[in-house]
Amino acid sequence: MSIEVIKAGIADSIQDEGRFGFQHLGINPNGAMDLCAMKVANALVGNALNEAVVEMGFPASTFRFDKPALVALTGADFTPKLNGRNIPINQPVLVASGSELKFTKVKHSAWCYLAVHGGFGLTEWLGSYSTNKKANVGGVEGRFLKKGDRLSFRRQINNSAIKVFPWRANVTEFYEGSVPSQTNVRCIEGNEFDWLTKKSQKDFLKRSFIISRQSDRMGYRLEGTALKQSKKQELLSTAVSFGTIQVLPNGELIALMADHQTTGGYPRVAQVIAADRSRLVQCSPAEKISFSFVDIEEAEDLLLKQEQSLSRLQYACKLMLKEYLVFL
Repeated sequence: MSIEVIKAGIADSIQDEGRFGFQHLGINPNGAMDLCAMKVANALVGNALNEAVVEMGFPASTFRFDKPALVALTGADFTPKLNGRNIPINQPVLVASGSELKFTKVKHSAWCYLAVHGGFGLTEWLGSYSTNKKANVGGVEGRFLKKGDRLSFRRQINNSAIKVFPWRANVTEFYEGSVPSQTNVRCIEGNEFDWLTKKSQKDFLKRSFIISRQSDRMGYRLEGTALKQSKKQELLSTAVSFGTIQVLPNGELIALMADHQTTGGYPRVAQVIAADRSRLVQCSPAEKISFSFVDIEEAEDLLLKQEQSLSRLQYACKLMLKEYLVFL
């Protein structure tokens, strides 16, 4: 019971919510770039929301299913095709044995997620299945997927047909707040924001920045107006997290991503709120983004609203899947 990678992508890996409580040992959390998309995929196939999934960039891997499976694709739309026919994202799909899944063209966004009913048979490390490339552990040997890799299923589906189930997750609320030409990302003011000159403080909030092509799972570099400090100050290396925005010595910004280092020595001018991280990570190179500040109370309320929506989706999907899974 497995799927086989018959053609490798460029940055595909196993991810879940990440591993926490080990940064003091130099072990970064890792985890999915877009946690909302990961959780939606799991909800659609009846899994726990934190079950491990395959995270894909583009070009993505091509997979062959050795056994039937109930799957869902979420996040980026890479024009998925099952045996040459288009299948939807954000909707559960029953896949027949011998089927081939490939991704042909980017329609929107940067990271796509594949969940399978019951989850994958993987080895846990420090409470997580997420791939840690620095330590070469987690996921599949702590690396990106390559041709010939097989991912086993924990649960067997007894069905030979291909079927798209008739319900779909509405994910617009997880990415709302943007206009077609620009994504606005809400932040909390960083500890060293007041190190910037008054003009640079205004530039951070009034000007647009562009996602650089020098961006990956460690950090998104942001091109735009160079920000200046009011005076040169030394910052001891201090804790950073997913979404920390730092000012580099040349005045450019970097937003730290899921594979961020555990500490950093650059000024922290802002912290992307957890409810907006999915919106940021799904931006592709050359896309424009802007920033605005909210207080901690609003950030907490927005995250709570998001988690409640995911819980409602999970409950609804379990109810709808219940009658179908009896026959699978």
